[in-house]
This record gives sequence, C-alpha cells and structure tokens, in this order.
Amino acid sequence: MLLLAVLLALAAFPLVGEKFYIQFVTKVMIMALFAMSLDLLVGYAGLVSLGHALPFGLAAYALMLMTPEYQAPGFWLSIAASMSVAAIASLVVGLLVLRTSGIYFIMVTLAFGQMAYYYVHDSKHLGGSDGKYIYVRPALEMFGWKPFDLENPAHFYYVVLALMVFVYTTIRILLASPFGRVVVAIRENEHRLRMLGYATFRYKLVCFILAGMLAGLAGWLAAAHDGLVNPEMLSWHQSGQLLMMVILGGMGTPAGPILGAAALKALELVFQGWTKHWQLLLGLFIVASVLFMPRGLAQVLEWKRRSAPTR
Repeated sequence: MLLLAVLLALAAFPLVGEKFYIQFVTKVMIMALFAMSLDLLVGYAGLVSLGHALPFGLAAYALMLMTPEYQAPGFWLSIAASMSVAAIASLVVGLLVLRTSGIYFIMVTLAFGQMAYYYVHDSKHLGGSDGKYIYVRPALEMFGWKPFDLENPAHFYYVVLALMVFVYTTIRILLASPFGRVVVAIRENEHRLRMLGYATFRYKLVCFILAGMLAGLAGWLAAAHDGLVNPEMLSWHQSGQLLMMVILGGMGTPAGPILGAAALKALELVFQGWTKHWQLLLGLFIVASVLFMPRGLAQVLEWKRRSAPTR
C-alpha cells in the first residue's frame, strides 16, 4: 500500500508542482535509477565498484554524438545506441575486472573509470574539460504519433517515472528468478557455488553487463535532462556519490537505492540553502545514519512493518 501511495503521489506531482521542483524530482528519479543499477552489483552480487560512472558517462556522450546541432535525435535509436555502448563497455571491462575480487576489484574498476575520464577530459572533439551541450532533447515518436514532447518538463518527468518503475519491477523479477538467486548465492559463498558446478564467472559477467546497461539508461536520461555532458559524469566522484546513495538507502533492499537518492539530493538542496559549508552538514548526517541505521534508511520501513498491528 505504501508503494502504491508513493507512486500515486509521484504521478500527481506535476499537476501541482512548480517547474523547478518538477525538474528536481526528475533528476532524483534519474539518480534513483542509476543507484538501482549499482545496487544490483553491490547489494546483491557483492561487487563493490568505484567505476560505475563509466557506462553512465559513455552513454551520455553517445547521446551527444548522435544529436545533430539544433535537431532532435530519435528517441528509440538514441536510447538503444547509448545502452548498447554501455553494455559493450561493461562487457570489455567485466571480462578483465571480474578476474579479481575484494579490494583489487574496487581498485581496478576505479582505474578503468579514471582512464575513461582522462581520455574524455583531454579529447577536444568531445568538448574537453568543458564538455558539450545538447540543445534539443530526443523526439519520441511512434508511427508518426508523438505521445510525449520531451521538451515539456512534465512530459519528460512522466517518461522518467515510467522508466524508473519499469527498472524497479524488472530488477525485482530478475532477483526472484533462478538467475537472481544464484547471483545472491555467489555473494554469500562463491566457492561453494563453484563446487556445485555453477559457472560463477558467467553469472557475475551477465550481472555486470545488466548493471552497466541500466547505468547507461540513467546516463542517457541525465544527458537529455541536463542538456550537457562533461567529463565529471565519468569521474570517481560520481561513482562515490552513487555508492553513498546505495549505502545511505540500504544495500540489497528493493527501495534502498530510491530512498538513498531521494534523501541525498533533498538534503543537498536544503543544506545549500542554509550555509556554504553544506557538505559538512551532509557528511555529519551520513555518519549519523551509518551509526544509528547500519542497514540504511530502508531500515525505517522495516521497523514500521514490524510495529504495524496484525489482524
């Protein structure tokens, strides 16, 4: 019931919200989608990545390269191309990094992310350190019919909301499938799974590619929403902030990444209005959250569920 109430509230929000807050909530949902893709690795597969911004940023740059100046690229073609670029990059990186584990996996993913960051940063044809603008959002058309105008903030909001719900549902179904159960079992005891005859490397690689494709979808949405791509989209700061969202919301929980993204972005907005030292306040909040809610903000929902009276 709570999930349905939240979904209805989000669906009704553009009808009453101002343009600034509609765009803000849209950005929050994009980051929530991005966080869900990382949680698939960190929370369920046990693969802590500090290079998850790589497919996110590459997908954003793919959209920029496909967008003619002052013309709208095709919605379906550009989104498919961006996710394909993210999937290919995840495949190549995954074949190498998944041969490591633990701290070595973290460092190697970080290294790949930073290599891509510096390549984009130093490439003049990609805009260098300033990046490049995307002046026109993709055009969504189906058989000549244009159901949504993505230049309209409310229309773009509903597209992002639909994609977030779709990704959330897909991940839930995936984790409930035999594939998802094997992925979670690998996190718990990969050696035992190998002894039982499971090709754990393949399972982890598929999971890595799926997470990269979802990150690519988030990157496409972020580039279309902001109208700007720059090297910071591939930096370790982006990956670190994303990991913070997952930890803050609750790793390995369905609603955790969404709660973490919403809380972090909302607190940034509030604290920035209070003081120029807002990052200090944000840091203190995160430390307090980790100390008192080690399983993240999703732990609050568990408390309410347990304390609810039973009939």
